[in-house]
Amino acid sequence: MILYHIGKAIIEKPDIHYGRKNADFAQGFYLSNHLEFSLKWATFDKDSITYLNKYELDLNGLKIKEFTKDKDWFNYIYKNRNNYPDSLSEFDLIIGPISNDILYNTLGITTSGMLDLEKSYKLLTLGNSYTQFVIKTEKANSNLKFIESKIIKEEDVIKLKKKFKKEEKKFQKLFFKTLNKI
Repeated sequence: MILYHIGKAIIEKPDIHYGRKNADFAQGFYLSNHLEFSLKWATFDKDSITYLNKYELDLNGLKIKEFTKDKDWFNYIYKNRNNYPDSLSEFDLIIGPISNDILYNTLGITTSGMLDLEKSYKLLTLGNSYTQFVIKTEKANSNLKFIESKIIKEEDVIKLKKKFKKEEKKFQKLFFKTLNKI
């Protein structure tokens, strides 16, 4: 399986303990199998280089938890975003939908008491989704083979970002329409 990670460094051997503990699937090394979606996360500034790191993951021997956009997925993300202990730490790899960028706002509205969990769940299951793969253990990390890194140039992703901007605007309209109904 081929996976991608965008970053400001060439990452031959990922550190699974680096990064936020309150991310969607808790702490780990996040990748995607969708090249265009990975490139969406490219950021550019005059003082740094952006790299597309490419890997091959061997799933053999790994304990894998795979989510769909369902209540288990929502509850796991909700707990992680609210700094609960990782309830799936026994898994080597977690695979599932990437929550939309509006997720944090939705959970912020929920934790403020303005929206209950059921309504938040309805909002978070809207729209298209891409898949994220999170390396959680050293065992899974040892099954991740670095293939190559390429420097990503801003001009190479401008058209792609326009495509995703259209997708995001469509999603936002659907999100707010649904929010107004509930």
